[in-house]
Amino acid sequence: MEKKILIAVDDSRHSENALRYAAALRETVNDLKYLLFHVQPTISQYLLDESRQKPSAYNELKKLMAKNNQAAQALLEKDKQLMASLGIPDADIQLQTQPRQFGVAKDILEHGTAMLYDAILVGRRGLSGLADVFLGSVSANIVDNSQLIPVWLVGEKGPSKEILIAVDGSESSLRAVDHLAFILGGNTNIKLSFFHVAPRLKDYCPIDFADTDSAELETIIREGDQACVDRFFAHARKKLEDSGFHDSQIDIHVKEGSFRVGKAVLEAYRQGKYGTLVIGRRGMDKKFFTGSVSRYLINQFSDGALWVVP
Repeated sequence: MEKKILIAVDDSRHSENALRYAAALRETVNDLKYLLFHVQPTISQYLLDESRQKPSAYNELKKLMAKNNQAAQALLEKDKQLMASLGIPDADIQLQTQPRQFGVAKDILEHGTAMLYDAILVGRRGLSGLADVFLGSVSANIVDNSQLIPVWLVGEKGPSKEILIAVDGSESSLRAVDHLAFILGGNTNIKLSFFHVAPRLKDYCPIDFADTDSAELETIIREGDQACVDRFFAHARKKLEDSGFHDSQIDIHVKEGSFRVGKAVLEAYRQGKYGTLVIGRRGMDKKFFTGSVSRYLINQFSDGALWVVP
């Protein structure tokens, strides 16, 4: 089945990393199509207002818009040539640019959603205009506001056949598995590792209990979590098997309660030398892989690709 990804591009080095990553994906993803999408710079509101009243201002506005469009087309053609040099057929690459309408992030999301793209790929620290700023800008807005489309944040490292999926048993985690199965299904050379951090009592309640009560509650939480993740892994394995993965490609790792879930996930990713980390953005009871945990991972993740699934 055809997979379509939208690559948000600008003239940054990080955008070029995204293009190289996307091209290299052809080794692991079957029938992949690309859209290179560029949002043109903002036009001064003053010039827009003046153009409605003064013919001279209107003429200047038209010149500026034409210049922006010309520069955008040149950028897209350059990017297409780069992908072609990396082995991507011209027929599999589409180009599109538009003037900024609602904001860069919203324009990207609006188009990706309307055209039913399977993922939005953004070069990490690209598109912001500030090489040292990632969150609080375009990329962060895309991640935070994408309600349907997974967002792939890509650094300099290329695709890897070693993938870590951080899960908590939630529906969002299962959607992350479903997305992974769809994109990479049928590839028998990939190794998938599930990573789960078992919760502790303190993850649910900050109150100090007596030792006896605490031990009993810890046991209840541990048993409940075990039952939950057992059901989750049964569903996850079924999804993956239906997509052509073999059981021998799948590993499961469970870490006992950790004070910092995000930190534990990141350490497992780095120690295992994985190339891709897949997470669901929302978690069980809005507890795991949402808010501070997903924010921690997005902020701290720097090497490889982070796939964030709504």
